[in-house]
Amino acid sequence: MPGYDKVLITGGAGFIGSNLAGSLLEQGYGVLAYDNLLTGKRENLLEYESNENFTFVEGDILDFKKLSEKIADAKYVLHQAALPSVARSVKDPRTTNRVNIEGTLNVLTAAKDGGVKRVVLASSSSVYGDTPELPKREDMPYNPLSPYAVTKVTKELYSGVFSQLYEFPVACLRYFNVYGPKQDPKSEYAAVIPKFITSALKDEPLTIEGDGLQTRDFTYIEDVVQANIKAMKGKAAGNFNIAYGENISIKGLAEKIVTLISSSSEIVHKAPRPGDVRDSLADITEAQRELGYNPEYNLDMGLEKTIEWFRNRI
Repeated sequence: MPGYDKVLITGGAGFIGSNLAGSLLEQGYGVLAYDNLLTGKRENLLEYESNENFTFVEGDILDFKKLSEKIADAKYVLHQAALPSVARSVKDPRTTNRVNIEGTLNVLTAAKDGGVKRVVLASSSSVYGDTPELPKREDMPYNPLSPYAVTKVTKELYSGVFSQLYEFPVACLRYFNVYGPKQDPKSEYAAVIPKFITSALKDEPLTIEGDGLQTRDFTYIEDVVQANIKAMKGKAAGNFNIAYGENISIKGLAEKIVTLISSSSEIVHKAPRPGDVRDSLADITEAQRELGYNPEYNLDMGLEKTIEWFRNRI
């Protein structure tokens, strides 16, 4: 792709990675989506296949040789690949550990050795755990409650070491409950918003784990895309909260979705999920100051766009 800065996206066929690919292509970047298709889907990338600046490579971040070969052509790396889900990590901590930690070390090493200018890494609000103080700030201590959260902490620590030891800048974005188009509602480990929306569109029950009074700070996908691209173009290294900066209870979220869809769905409850935090709310001051991040979608705006996308596919 001569004349274009190339961006390699690990997990490029996933929910966040595929949305990143589309935005980068619109902005004139060359995009290489690298994904083993374990949780990512080729269908998320079909709309880009005819773009001469887009390439898909089926590959695993645990395959260091192949990863290194592909990263050598890139100017930037957006590392989104991971085994997601707290619940999955509780069931199978060893696999989550191997993919998320060894895979990230491979990405960082290959990027450093390959002359990549900058890496942006997907982290998670799960690193904070259940600290009672809200909102969550980047200077708070780690308090992981699940193997998944432990892997995110480790990824951040490795990134900090690479930034300091090798003078190789890495920005870690702590995502807070991302949602939007292309998110998979069918997986056992699917996020709550696509599950709620697809159930409400079918007038099926919306199932809440626990009492529903737990709170979350939901972040629309376009704001996460914005944060990645601004972090990629910028110079700041370190850890940054990426969220909207307001929270809502899961019960309140369910009620809101039922109302927006005019659904007849009932709201039901089941046992709480082990490893989940009780409350979450982000302080986004640091990302605003250092990255120029400015979220544009409040929850109602994001839900309306997400509902419209799913409605056209049900």
